[in-house]
Amino acid sequence: MKTPYKQYFMILSLSVILGCAGSREAGSEPAEQPVSRRSDCISKGSIRDYKILDEQNLIVTEGVSRKYHVELSRRAFGLKSSFAIGFQSRSERVCGGFDSLVYDDSLRADSIRIASIRRLTPEQEDNLLVRFGLREPELQEPRQPEAVEGAEVEELD
Repeated sequence: MKTPYKQYFMILSLSVILGCAGSREAGSEPAEQPVSRRSDCISKGSIRDYKILDEQNLIVTEGVSRKYHVELSRRAFGLKSSFAIGFQSRSERVCGGFDSLVYDDSLRADSIRIASIRRLTPEQEDNLLVRFGLREPELQEPRQPEAVEGAEVEELD
């Protein structure tokens, strides 16, 4: 039985040609940059308070008034019923992507990686609290319509 070398050679040649045709030159188009989440860091020793928004989000207070939105990489079931939380870090700074949140819900202890930490302005903090149902939105007075000259309505007989 003869081995069809000619067919193997044709298949290999076509594969190489199609592979080259599908790739683009290095300088032809700018490469897409991966989406990155900027993450702030919090000094462990200056954390004073925290507020749990849901099982994956919380607001941490550093010092007197600096607030941070901490987003976890997955849901922390039992976080709302935990007595205390802690941060596990290799340094004195807690950063998103590297460090973890540790909590104990009285049944078991768990550690969850922190996905991101973002410093909040007072307006951003209010928006988060409203979004998670921990604060009622501020009602704004409805705008009074302005009188426009020449926009009267005429009645037809």
